[in-house]
Amino acid sequence: MSSQAARSHMSIGEVLALLKPEFPDVTISKIRFLEGEGLIEPDRSPSGYRKFTHLHVEQLRYILREQRDHYLPLRVIKDKMAADLARPRALKGKQEVRLSREELLEAAGLEAETLAELEDYGLLTPVARRYGEDDLVVARTVGALARFGLHARHLRAVRAAAERECGLVEQTIAPILKRRAPGAAGEADEVARELSGLLLDLHAALLRIAVRSALGR
Repeated sequence: MSSQAARSHMSIGEVLALLKPEFPDVTISKIRFLEGEGLIEPDRSPSGYRKFTHLHVEQLRYILREQRDHYLPLRVIKDKMAADLARPRALKGKQEVRLSREELLEAAGLEAETLAELEDYGLLTPVARRYGEDDLVVARTVGALARFGLHARHLRAVRAAAERECGLVEQTIAPILKRRAPGAAGEADEVARELSGLLLDLHAALLRIAVRSALGR
């Protein structure tokens, strides 16, 4: 066992060394900023040095992953952290994203008018006034497409294609669900996920072929 592992506390430099392999851009200033925002609360030695534990490292990994993978604002991450502290093991797992309207606008960088347009055209439908991870992906992607002059009204065909592909999934899992046997719902979910992935791969390949054809390649 290393001397670092044997001790109960670590310095900020040691924490940085643990995080760098997964998060190459993290800095001491970033860790201090997250502390200043109240997301982590390391103890202090009598001389004022921060004393980090392995739980702090896990919390930092969680925060940095949420920022990197889900683009969540810090206040949303802080709220999720507060709920997760009661069950620390959850910090290592993937948490369900549930955003308010204001949080989605901030995380996706959208204007309220754009979000309203997405909802009007059926590209986003909140559940109990909350938006999930896929809603955030849709919002951010539409925001990126807007740079090319493509807006919600232009994307109805994409939504229609997705609904048709969903029909294929429903058609496939319907016989499984009709069995009403123990484990049928889990089996249907697994089949739906696998089939969805295959359809996504097929869709992407066909789109690339069509684009190459349009470019005369």
